[in-house]
Amino acid sequence: MKRLIAIVLTLAMVFAMTGVSALAEGKLTFGYITPGPDTWYLRDVEGFQAAAELLGVEVVVINSNYDVSQELANIENLVNQQVDGISVFSFNESGAITAAIKGDEAGIPVVATDSVGTVFNAGCPVAGAVDFDWAGMGVDYATWMAENHPGKDFVIITGNFESVPCQTVNKAMEETAAKLGQNKLIKIEEGEYTPAVAANKAEDLVNSGLEFGILFVMNEDMAAAVRQRLEDMGVADKYIIIAQNGSPVGVEMIKNGSLSFTISSSPGWEGFIAALALYDAAVNKEAATNVQYNLPNIAITPETDTTNPVEVVPWEVNLEAYKTLTAEHFPALYEYIK
Repeated sequence: MKRLIAIVLTLAMVFAMTGVSALAEGKLTFGYITPGPDTWYLRDVEGFQAAAELLGVEVVVINSNYDVSQELANIENLVNQQVDGISVFSFNESGAITAAIKGDEAGIPVVATDSVGTVFNAGCPVAGAVDFDWAGMGVDYATWMAENHPGKDFVIITGNFESVPCQTVNKAMEETAAKLGQNKLIKIEEGEYTPAVAANKAEDLVNSGLEFGILFVMNEDMAAAVRQRLEDMGVADKYIIIAQNGSPVGVEMIKNGSLSFTISSSPGWEGFIAALALYDAAVNKEAATNVQYNLPNIAITPETDTTNPVEVVPWEVNLEAYKTLTAEHFPALYEYIK
């Protein structure tokens, strides 16, 4: 009996010394719901998985393929599996809310990505939400236009009209531009996050006779297609293109002068932070709920050192850069991986 008590006490001491890391050694499983197969979402998954590997957490990834009913089934599937945490990246407003409600009912912490306050506004209990400062981006774009190209009006080729990040960027850009009084929004078109569609929209805008000098395009794959179409039309020199992402495509465009301004928004680092936030909720009984994690907006111009992974945050996993940025902007989360 004395020997048994000694063993129990020893194990208790080991657990106390190892802390939360003991919980992670093959014992935690997170479910990750991704909205679709696009590169942005794939990189977000990779960032999540990279952090989970550092934490010793297993990850189950399920793709919703832009299907609302499939997304609901994915949420229910993970809840039924009784995973230790759910990270949901929804392509519509209702997905993250549904995940938050069902997760709360099952006692499973949920972290929402790119929900832009939707979950909080609905009053749903959630562990946290990971976003870029989409409203701040809109302000940054409008400010840059006013400072660098006053008097040139602009059009927006957005991603999807139903996308909350797109709605937020567009609204902030339009309102800030109106307040600054230097650039006016002429029209918004939907690019459907499809390069060919975006290029067709740009061609239609040019041929419509509308007077504008700047095109804001919601991602750089679409921006590259727009630029090529303008070149094919022989009018590329008449327009300034700005975009969003800081992707490898965008960086090359910045280097060759075909893109004038963009914002580094790494989905890889976003997924990385989502995993850390979910881990904090899963293992830390004192963790706060309804925490907003906003990744910083990092402007990229032709003067930016594009080889610096802290200034142009890599989409593909770069642990050194992600750790450096996490330590700077999210020191409490960094404690789990330092």
